[in-house]
Amino acid sequence: MDQLLSPCTIGAVRSLEGRVPDHMTDNRPTSRPEMGESLGMQGSRKVVNITRLRQACRSCSLVELCLPMGLNTDDIQQLESIVQVKGPLEKGAHLFREGDSFQAIFAVRTGALKTYSLDADGREHVLGFHLPGELLGFDAIYPRYNRCSAMTLADTSVCILPFNQLAELAQKVAGLQATILRLMSKNLSISVNLATDHTAEERLAGFLLSIAQRTGEGTELRLVMPRRDIASYLRLATETVSRLLARFQQEGLLEVHRKHVRLIDLDGLRELGGSFEMVDRTHQRSGYL
Repeated sequence: MDQLLSPCTIGAVRSLEGRVPDHMTDNRPTSRPEMGESLGMQGSRKVVNITRLRQACRSCSLVELCLPMGLNTDDIQQLESIVQVKGPLEKGAHLFREGDSFQAIFAVRTGALKTYSLDADGREHVLGFHLPGELLGFDAIYPRYNRCSAMTLADTSVCILPFNQLAELAQKVAGLQATILRLMSKNLSISVNLATDHTAEERLAGFLLSIAQRTGEGTELRLVMPRRDIASYLRLATETVSRLLARFQQEGLLEVHRKHVRLIDLDGLRELGGSFEMVDRTHQRSGYL
């Protein structure tokens, strides 16, 4: 079985199935203490524990999109007991940086973030965009430190799920471990799709369809990420993204006005980018046409 999984997946699964590793306990040393401080995880004055906000998870508008999916009321109540809320973080703030010691999984409540890494020459490579109801930080479970940085693209608030407590809770709450593994599998599936061979047109069309599904905004999209970040994520040149958006508009597929994009010909976009869609349409949000 282990031969079929990546090292990151094996480490994460074993962390969830067995006891919490020593390096993930509250007593472990950290090479980057300022990261925890910036998140409010080392001082109660900087974070509001969600347990003080009655029925926070159960009343959250993201309840069907985040970890509580598939959990009953009692399970969600137990989850509430470990979740912390942080924010708002201003646009351009870092939630964590590459090399920071691993402490928690994060769920986006409002706003948006991008994850990125820097190569040896200092060039930025965007690895993903994270929207309300989505989680990030899974890739740090195995190596014990963050393999990338996460920066806000707009004013953003997040839920913090300390991993050692989450792993312990996953052993007690039926369905939570399966939910976590399902979300990890989703992230791996997106990474695999990005590595496949697609044309620039397919990548951009599929990306726009995926954003529509993930945000539930229907045909009216507001792209909080700049063109250069979209290009980096899709492994394209910035000029290529701008040129294709102009061409799609000329062909009647969409309308563009700065950050606002209106999808006009959904069938045409699906025909062009359906093979590159990065979200399972059977689990899409309501509001997508």
